[in-house]
Amino acid sequence: MSHLHQDKKILNRVKRLQGQVNAVELALQQPEAGCIEVLQQVAAIKGAVNGLMNELIEAHLRHHVLPKDAEINEAELEEFVKLLKRYG
Repeated sequence: MSHLHQDKKILNRVKRLQGQVNAVELALQQPEAGCIEVLQQVAAIKGAVNGLMNELIEAHLRHHVLPKDAEINEAELEEFVKLLKRYG
C-alpha cells in the first residue's frame, strides 16, 4: 500500500490512536484511575481501530481492486463501504 504514505487522514487516525493508547497506559499506572474510565478509553480505541480498518479497506478497494480506467458507480461503492462499516 505504497499510496498510504500520502494519506494524511489515515496518518492522523493512527496518531490519534497512539494518543489514546498512551492515555490508557498512563491511566493504568495511576492507582486512582477507575475501571469504568479505563474501559471507556479502551472502547474508544476499539472504535478508532474499526474506523482505521474501514479507511484502509476503502483505500485498498480504490487503489488495488477496482479497475483504474473503469467507470465506478460511486453510489454502489458507498453503499458497499457502509455495509462494511456496519458489519466490520
